[in-house]
Amino acid sequence: MARRRYSDHDAIRKSLLTECPRCHYMIPPAELSRPGQDWNLVRCPKCQHEFIVPQKATRRISNHADDYFFLSSVLAVIVVVFVGFTPTYYLAPVFHAPALPSVIVHLHGAVFTGWILLLLVQVLLVLAGRRSWHMQLGIFGVVLAPFMVILGFATLIAALRRQFLPPSVGEEVFAYDAFHLSFFAAMVLWGFLARSNGPAHKRLMLIATFSILGPALARWPYPALTSNNWYFSSVLDLFLVFMIGFDIWSRRRPHLTTVLGASFIVAMQMAFIPIAQTAVWHRLMTLVRSF
Repeated sequence: MARRRYSDHDAIRKSLLTECPRCHYMIPPAELSRPGQDWNLVRCPKCQHEFIVPQKATRRISNHADDYFFLSSVLAVIVVVFVGFTPTYYLAPVFHAPALPSVIVHLHGAVFTGWILLLLVQVLLVLAGRRSWHMQLGIFGVVLAPFMVILGFATLIAALRRQFLPPSVGEEVFAYDAFHLSFFAAMVLWGFLARSNGPAHKRLMLIATFSILGPALARWPYPALTSNNWYFSSVLDLFLVFMIGFDIWSRRRPHLTTVLGASFIVAMQMAFIPIAQTAVWHRLMTLVRSF
């Protein structure tokens, strides 16, 4: 069998890799993590050795397709949110939508919108090489996330008490949103703790955001989306499918955080209806209504 000719594509691919001086592992750009504020200091994912790479290499890495994938993902999230909430929130007067029931719902919408915009700004800062600004603005995200969870649960409880939906459906919706809000909080906390590991950090923050897109997608003007739970979940899971596909393309295997995050989201999608139909959950919902 003839040997495969060494092509220009092979040379370009090799030039994008960074060799660890200790274990000689060829590190793809997507696997490089930077443990400190120094943009030139990186950590090998195989042996955890920290070393300095040339400034030219770091510029090449920062411009890699990895960053553009996350930017396109955030833009897709914005489309889902804007289409879902435009008739009832963003452009409510244009669509003659009824007034929101309480101030809590107004705050809930404003804070969740702030999170999506913050995510976009953070991705753009990384693309622009403004790592120090990204880190400073991240402190605001750590403060914003708990308010999102608190306001999310407050909105859920208020909706259940005013019987926004029929009792059986309302209890299922409460279970779905409660599980995903809790998952969002856990992923953001994990992402904050893993902030020194760039590939893990950005995946965790994006997966956390994916997990709270259900209410936005459910408001799209296509009744078929919500006619079947499996169909609805499958559409939402396209975000995870594309992330897994990107991981395989860019680093030859899914990132651990991608696998764990996707697994938990799918597990919640399968479990929330059976749990919402149990006697224990019915008693809990009765207690919440009387609170």
